[in-house]
Amino acid sequence: MPPVQFGVVSLGAALGEPQDVAEVAPSYVADPERVMAWGYRTFHRVVDGTTSAHLGARAATRALERARIGVGEIDLLVVAASDVPDYLQWDVSSAVARELGMIGPPTLLLTQACAATVTAFQQIAGTFAVRDDVRTVLLVAINQVSEGHANRMNTNTCVSSDGAAAAVLRRDHATLRWLATDQFTDPECVDFFRVEYGGAAAPVAPDGLGNLEFDRLAAVYRQFRRDPDHFTRFTRELNQRVALVVDNAFARSGTDRARLTRLIYLNDNHRAMVDVAEAVGLPLDRTNFELGASIGHCGAADQLICLDTYVERGDLRKDDVVALAGIGYGMHWFCTLLEV
Repeated sequence: MPPVQFGVVSLGAALGEPQDVAEVAPSYVADPERVMAWGYRTFHRVVDGTTSAHLGARAATRALERARIGVGEIDLLVVAASDVPDYLQWDVSSAVARELGMIGPPTLLLTQACAATVTAFQQIAGTFAVRDDVRTVLLVAINQVSEGHANRMNTNTCVSSDGAAAAVLRRDHATLRWLATDQFTDPECVDFFRVEYGGAAAPVAPDGLGNLEFDRLAAVYRQFRRDPDHFTRFTRELNQRVALVVDNAFARSGTDRARLTRLIYLNDNHRAMVDVAEAVGLPLDRTNFELGASIGHCGAADQLICLDTYVERGDLRKDDVVALAGIGYGMHWFCTLLEV
């Protein structure tokens, strides 16, 4: 049993407007057949003028309403943001607090890409451990694609979506109880998928070249051009490391690995979902394979968005153990276990 006891009181999600992948793909890429092979049916895009703070506040409001509490009962707001921020030197956690009318409680901004939300559970556990006065935490995950920095169908092998999710977490709450979190980091891969221009290292792109013209996937392949065998080993390790962090989380929690009933992974492409399900040892229908194809990849919000859907549909049973897991830029492999 973990030294700190807390669980999920309620969840809420907010998505952009649904877009048909087959219909829209030709406007994003010259080879839509490649995108269609990934297995996505729908993705979501926010209405122009929507900020990430607006999107996050929508999800947070739904979670608060379901918990039947007001912002005055929140002791800490944690925001995990996984895409390019609306502004530089701008704290979206404070912006979400402003949207919610929350003044006074501290906020924390996590920006560890797709890993930010799942690993946040352990950071929140630490806060509960050292702050007796913290009883209720609001966790908000936001992914809003900046189409000036990235092509949502040509950044990786996912179709990226705009979405947010929120969870109200409470000390000593028994439902969806946190058991453990584990993370594995391979810093050799830190440059994979980075936004090349606009930061302090290269604030302005060279003439005739911008972020939309920079091929991030090609940059990954170039990393291994002198050692093709290394690339083969790396691709094999991708899913093995997902299984590793799942196993480590079970060991850390003292929970029997055989109790794993569902894997909520990134909303990844068809092939990746098949491979990761096999690596972890679960049937494909015990993952978010089908759900992800109808949502798209919402970065750090994927796992909470899917968890919200499963809770609302009544798909989870008491005492099930659910693994929230994935891979994030950096590169990080991560897992959090929740007991229903």
